[in-house]
Amino acid sequence: MLLRKEPYVSGFTDPRDVFAINSLYASLGFPPLPNWIPFGGDPCGLNWQGVLCVNSNITSIILNGANLGGELSEDLGSFSSILQIDLSNNHIGGSIPSNLPITMRSFFLSGNQLSGSIPYNLSSLDQLTDLSLNNNNLTGAIPDAFQQLKGLINVDLSGNSLSGQLPPSMGILSSLTTLHLQNNRLTGTLDVLQDLPLRALNIENNLFSGPIPEKLLSIPDFSRGGNPFNTTIIPSPASPPSFPPSMAPSPHLAPTKRANGPSASHLPQFEREGKKSTTKSVPWISVAGLLAVVLLALGLCVLMFKCCKRRKLKEKNSKKYEMGALGILHQTSRQDQYLPKPRYHVEREPKEGDLQQSFGGSKRKTAVLNQKKDHSTDITSLDYTQLPPRAHPLPLLPAERIAADPIFSSLTSREHASNRVDSVKFFSIASLQQYTKSFSPENLIGEGTLGTVYKAELPGGKVLAVKKLNTMASRHLSDRKFLELVSNISKLQHTNILELVGYCLEHGQLLLVYDYCRIGTLYEALHLDDEINKKLSWNARMHLALQAARALEYLHETCHPPIVHQNFKSANILLDDGLTVRVSDCGLAPLLPSDSMNQLQGHGYGAPELELGSYTYQSDVYSFGIVMLELLTGRKSYDRLRPRGEQYLVRWAIPRLHDIDALSRMVDHSLNGAYPSKSLSRLADIISLCIQHEPEFRPPMSEIVQNLLHMIQRDS
Repeated sequence: MLLRKEPYVSGFTDPRDVFAINSLYASLGFPPLPNWIPFGGDPCGLNWQGVLCVNSNITSIILNGANLGGELSEDLGSFSSILQIDLSNNHIGGSIPSNLPITMRSFFLSGNQLSGSIPYNLSSLDQLTDLSLNNNNLTGAIPDAFQQLKGLINVDLSGNSLSGQLPPSMGILSSLTTLHLQNNRLTGTLDVLQDLPLRALNIENNLFSGPIPEKLLSIPDFSRGGNPFNTTIIPSPASPPSFPPSMAPSPHLAPTKRANGPSASHLPQFEREGKKSTTKSVPWISVAGLLAVVLLALGLCVLMFKCCKRRKLKEKNSKKYEMGALGILHQTSRQDQYLPKPRYHVEREPKEGDLQQSFGGSKRKTAVLNQKKDHSTDITSLDYTQLPPRAHPLPLLPAERIAADPIFSSLTSREHASNRVDSVKFFSIASLQQYTKSFSPENLIGEGTLGTVYKAELPGGKVLAVKKLNTMASRHLSDRKFLELVSNISKLQHTNILELVGYCLEHGQLLLVYDYCRIGTLYEALHLDDEINKKLSWNARMHLALQAARALEYLHETCHPPIVHQNFKSANILLDDGLTVRVSDCGLAPLLPSDSMNQLQGHGYGAPELELGSYTYQSDVYSFGIVMLELLTGRKSYDRLRPRGEQYLVRWAIPRLHDIDALSRMVDHSLNGAYPSKSLSRLADIISLCIQHEPEFRPPMSEIVQNLLHMIQRDS
């Protein structure tokens, strides 16, 4: 009798990885996954669904929400170079294997039916940055296995039945920013967490007790309900009181009298001497206290004198000039010693918020955002969506009156004689007030991370967009640095980059003046504006992708020195007449706030390396790949209203890019199937290259431009 042998296909993939993935496939029960075979095979050469490779090594297995069952293989540790395993939102049971690949950086098993305890061998994963084991049936204590895991950034163990106290080694996770432990049975105190750099901590519905360490209360996102805590807070250690040398208490002296104790006459000899010494120091204490009172009284007198003098000067200036509520003059302006302060019709000193409101800089949602509650993305830069008028805005001084005031005009000309950049136009505050109707609410067309944007109509009919940088973006920017920034941005000359027309630097205000793009942003065209969306055929989308790629290619490879955009997303891709792309915010990366990387990741555009605080040209390439996914699918980069496994577009899309049937189902339904099938596969290949986990494996933008160009030429 002949024995039938299972087929074995030798291929390009490392044999160690073939063995490991075959073992995994068997333990999962051989689910129907495209291109997977039970024995042997070539996962890297034959594009197994959800398997990503670099050269001959498997680097990622991403099968999120693939309806998998079975258990995990004990041979997971046999993978030679794997960086990410994501098997979330399946039906996998059994326990977590103790043999895990030491090269792994991301381990996602959330939303399964795993039981047993968390293995102690977790300690061997010294490159791990992300761990998600939430929403399983895990029991037992969290192992004290974090000594070597100092690179951990995000940990989610919520929704299990974990018990016991937090392990001491958790206190050395110096990179940990997000920790979710809610809905378990954990006990003890939170002392071990108090020195971690946490920005999000959720410990709800556990059995934690004791007082909450004071340091934890400063965490921006701290959820702690459902625990039997004490109402007290552990105070920070108080520093010992300081005494002058003559008053310093001796460690050998006891108190002169104790409650319910013997009198001084019955104290031992050394205690009576202590009483005598303390008694002698009493006059010196009195003298010191008297001197402190006198000095405090003198200080109050000086302060009252200065306040009265300042008030008289203010009243005198107000009567002389009667300038009203001049919102463009900040109290921090260098001209405050020459110009009169604005007179507000209130009985208090104007606050920074008042000045910001008078300039039109109050924060609000756009009208479209109010109608579309699922729009959680922060539309930055020139977001041309009309906003509702603000109630009771503070009045602005008419531009004509500013220009007519001889003192104001002379000061303006003196102040800015040297504050000029020859390559672009200088606009005065007076002229911009005139063009924007005193920065009126009806001219407010967008608000983002760096500031608010207003529509400006010039006398000749030309329309511009004026971006007023907010305090967060400009507070560390000197006049000289701002002028250098303007000069550098003005040198960016490319068809697909939004052109800087001019700027304004007056009275502490920093404004940038750009060309106006009538259609709006790519984000709006894809997700909010049905009329524009109808014009986005397959060919139109590919041309938009090509233009955006050329803009990044120019920044990365033509500019000297090269420029990293650092905020590339569909909301910063503007569309002019004829669907011409103009990428905005180019050259403004130095103004982005410190948490901009977190924001970019939260909106679904951030590359994996951003978690380590690293942003390079390859990070822009990753963000470009997400924009192409938006063009392909019509989905948002992050949509909190979708099911959990589909909220982040990139996580949902990666397993489907190499499966032609799944890929076809991914295409935006508004295209009605009108696309070349060969181009679909080529585009998926380009996207896959852009969103690779390792930045060094992402291609340069010049290569992406050529790939897109060849694809478009083949279709035409």
